[in-house]
Amino acid sequence: MLRSLLFAPGDSEKKMLKASTIGADCVILDLEDSVAEARKPLAREMVRDFLKAKTDSSVKFYVRVNPLDSGMILNDLATVIPAAPDGVVFPKSNGLDDVICVSHYMDVLEAEHGIAQSSIAMLPLISETAAAIFTMGQYVDSPKRVSSLTWGAEDLGAAVGASANTLPNKDWTAPYQMTRSLCLFAAHAAHVQAIDTVMADFRDLDQLRVVCDDARRDGFTGKICIHPAQVEVINKAFSPSLEELSHAKAVIEAFKNNPEAGTLQIDGKMIDKPHLVLAERVTALAEQIKSR
Repeated sequence: MLRSLLFAPGDSEKKMLKASTIGADCVILDLEDSVAEARKPLAREMVRDFLKAKTDSSVKFYVRVNPLDSGMILNDLATVIPAAPDGVVFPKSNGLDDVICVSHYMDVLEAEHGIAQSSIAMLPLISETAAAIFTMGQYVDSPKRVSSLTWGAEDLGAAVGASANTLPNKDWTAPYQMTRSLCLFAAHAAHVQAIDTVMADFRDLDQLRVVCDDARRDGFTGKICIHPAQVEVINKAFSPSLEELSHAKAVIEAFKNNPEAGTLQIDGKMIDKPHLVLAERVTALAEQIKSR
């Protein structure tokens, strides 16, 4: 489970190194938006070399490649897959066919370089074009390498000519609230991790705490970030508190002691099987975090 995913430009060794020491669960080495087109060939090589030299196994390293229609994605994949990143972030997916196509490319490259089949994960960005909004339900049939889904507001706003995507109070406007919800349900329908999009105003950490708490409340389990200052807030928000963990253990213990019961009471409140499922998720996440 990835709580925080921090972007780092693939053409800056300094920023890639710094991002890997901040405490993010995952660093996304970027070959797309943060790299000028003229520097993309250099960025590919820098990302490949960075991946080959990495030694910290506690951090996952994903690479965001360029979109399928860019004419660059094959070069991106052919350069970085041999260095065995933990995952590939695939932007501007228009639907399942796009994901299957990119997964097939990755299959071939994994086989060519002796990398276990589907061992490199994929994180598709499933809402960055207008057409993509109508295909989110397709991801239930994703290839097994798809481990999570996320959405993006900035590219979608540009695609539809929106003058803004947030209200004065920094809440999403209606079209983006809908898109966020569709991504959440698409991820859970596909039984993969639901990751919330970036908060662009990286200076407002108080608002970030509110946004993260809302996201976790709704069912997201992680968030992408664009600045190192956001990582600590995100990690804390998507980690079980001591109170949550204590309650989860009590729920599990109660059902363990009463295996035939459909409903039980804890602290004067009724609990049933969905509470047990949630409790098991909380304890599993706590164990994952502890193991890091």
